[in-house]
Amino acid sequence: MISADDLIALVRNYNPKTNDDLIRRAYAFGGQMHDGQFRHSGEPYFTHPVAVAAILTEQQLDDATIVTALLHDTIEDTKANYSMVAEEFGDEIAKLVDGVTKLTNLQLSSVETKQAENFRKLFMAMSKDMRVILVKLSDRLHNMRTIKSMRAEKQVQKARETMDIFAPLAGRMGMQWMREELEDLAFKTLNPDARSSIIRRFITMQRETGDVIQRITGDMRHELAKVDIDAEVFGRAKKPYSIWRKMQEKDQSFSRLSDIYGFRVITGTEEDCYRALGAIHQRWRAVPGRFKDYISQPKTNGYRSIHTTVSGRDGKRVEVQIRTRQMHDVAETGVAAHWSYRDGVRSQNPFAVDPAKWISQLTEQFDSEEDHEDFLEAVKLEMYSDQVFCFTPKGEVVKLPKGATPIDFAYAIHTRIGNACVGAKVDGMRVPLWTRVKNGQSVEIITAEGQTPQATWLEIATTGKAKTAIRRSLREADRDRFITLGRELARSAFAHVQKKATDKALEAAAKHLRLKGADEVLARLGSAELTGREVVQAIYPDLTPKPGKQVDARRAVIGLLPGQSFQRATCCEPLPGERIVGIAFRGEGVVVHAIDCERLVEYENQPDRWLDLHWHDGSHPAVYGVTLDITIGNDAGVLGRICTLIGESKANISNLEFVDRKPDFFRLLVYVELRDAPHLHTLMGALEAESDVAAIDRFRRPAPSAGQAVVAG
Repeated sequence: MISADDLIALVRNYNPKTNDDLIRRAYAFGGQMHDGQFRHSGEPYFTHPVAVAAILTEQQLDDATIVTALLHDTIEDTKANYSMVAEEFGDEIAKLVDGVTKLTNLQLSSVETKQAENFRKLFMAMSKDMRVILVKLSDRLHNMRTIKSMRAEKQVQKARETMDIFAPLAGRMGMQWMREELEDLAFKTLNPDARSSIIRRFITMQRETGDVIQRITGDMRHELAKVDIDAEVFGRAKKPYSIWRKMQEKDQSFSRLSDIYGFRVITGTEEDCYRALGAIHQRWRAVPGRFKDYISQPKTNGYRSIHTTVSGRDGKRVEVQIRTRQMHDVAETGVAAHWSYRDGVRSQNPFAVDPAKWISQLTEQFDSEEDHEDFLEAVKLEMYSDQVFCFTPKGEVVKLPKGATPIDFAYAIHTRIGNACVGAKVDGMRVPLWTRVKNGQSVEIITAEGQTPQATWLEIATTGKAKTAIRRSLREADRDRFITLGRELARSAFAHVQKKATDKALEAAAKHLRLKGADEVLARLGSAELTGREVVQAIYPDLTPKPGKQVDARRAVIGLLPGQSFQRATCCEPLPGERIVGIAFRGEGVVVHAIDCERLVEYENQPDRWLDLHWHDGSHPAVYGVTLDITIGNDAGVLGRICTLIGESKANISNLEFVDRKPDFFRLLVYVELRDAPHLHTLMGALEAESDVAAIDRFRRPAPSAGQAVVAG
């Protein structure tokens, strides 16, 4: 553990005017509060806050942030409280420490609805003071560096949370070095064999080809010197996780990957950036489609740089980033550059983004989200997105995530434009709406009065804003029909607990579910976004059984003899919640039938083979296959809407089989995986309410010969 003097020396390196006394007092206070506490590794606990503070000095942050790091666990884990910290170190630091404490208590990897709500709280905390998340990210980085001392299951949980949330958040803030290290540390825990394999291949390749980085770096310096450009050149191999991700995305082996080396050219002026680009392109062949100019079109987090990929020695591709020193400082620290110090004063970096403006841009589009899952999806899409820049016919720039389509472009301009979209032109040519737009393209949206969003657009759109607007429009279009269906479902659900679905009860449910009112509850119930059980439980929690631990599908049936296994009969496909009976087969276990299955007639004279069975109570996984016989209208987009509706009902389609095709109607068998009988009834009710569904029934297939029943799910 570094001493207080060593920590102060680290701060003094970039901020000679640091308040030595403040940091020394915080160091002593934190050490005293954590005295007697130890980490899983056996080290004194205070080594962790000190290490977090040291990580923040690498980002050249102010005294308040360094002190917050030293104290960030005192309110949560010691006898200290907010008042003590405020009295000793002032309100600013107390608020920062309290903010980090509240972030620590957020379960960001919990179930979806709660996770979305906690994401809201995360962004709220960031909007109050971005330094809170800078401390939290450094806290997570040190925890990941020392993760080996945790229990195995805790390691996996923390690594997954890091990969899903904290690493992309660091990247979204422009702290690319931290994102890469967090990803690689999580990768080391989640897939150690793959990481070790990549490292071994690197070592083998270096042994065979020599130091490629040193050779290419020398070549670049020579070319820049020839045109009198004063620049620093650095090269490095990409991180194991970055390479593994490229292998997965491109479906290529390690030996076929080419751009596994990256180089940075740091110049004195912006003009020299473009001169350096010219020199490099004159010496090496540029790879088409791999050029991005983030200097003329910066990212929202302030990132500026020129990216190009060229064919280097032996035809190997290398990625080159060209930027000035000030741009590089922002590229290294991202939004944190706003607080960085140099020579005792706040660094006046012209490229540093105002954090308040940045967080306001990030959260503005989420403020209107009414649905928690929509909000969560939008947040994650934003954090993981890479950007492309397209132009309107008037030359205005529209920023979109990589992989975006004209649908996303339309909604980025205005929701009204997106809703009325009927087609698009890219660079003057008509293209399908599912076309992926590319950097620099001009996109023109064709609209028409009376057009409304189609359900299939949900599969085409990639941005959270577009998906949310499409869902909202689809809900409103079918709202009256869903409200009518929802009222019937609510009546049935309330009747199960001997209650009535009165307007007053539904208003109370809306309040508990944070929805606008009774009609919104009914609309979501009718569209299968809510279940009757969820509505009832919102106001009568004591009358609805609490879901326990999910039932293991292999042990879902009660009444079997020791050592007996079971299979669901393919003739009737019984579901949890339905009355069942078992027929024993010698050497093949027990085949479970629904009590009303016609096949049971065959065993009436063999009572010794019958077993009285029933399903386990509790929450079952959606793995039980059922076949639905559906007749739908033969119109464009109908099948897509049906599939979307099934997906929104939390059911999985495992197969589709067309039975009959007519000019006006299709009849098909849809194989869906469900939880239980209520899940089936909810799904069928939602499908029956769809205007394009002419008929729907549960399909009972012909029975197999005796003793040959197959597992249905």
